[in-house]
Amino acid sequence: MKPILFAALAALGLAACGSSPTERAVSGGALGAGAGAVGAAVLGAPVLGGAAVGAAAGAVTGAVTDEDDINLD
Repeated sequence: MKPILFAALAALGLAACGSSPTERAVSGGALGAGAGAVGAAVLGAPVLGGAAVGAAAGAVTGAVTDEDDINLD
């Protein structure tokens, strides 16, 4: 459960990268996969499972997040 939470929080913070919902879904999925893999490795969980969960969480978060919701400028 901890890798899922870690991946979801990491993806939420970076999911607004992109102008369109599709771009944000792709970038959120990629960033979520990386964060999920790292989180799973740190916590001793299966890395591929963490990457898959992180990718899904990042893609969904990116798709439903408006580009003005999170501004990292």
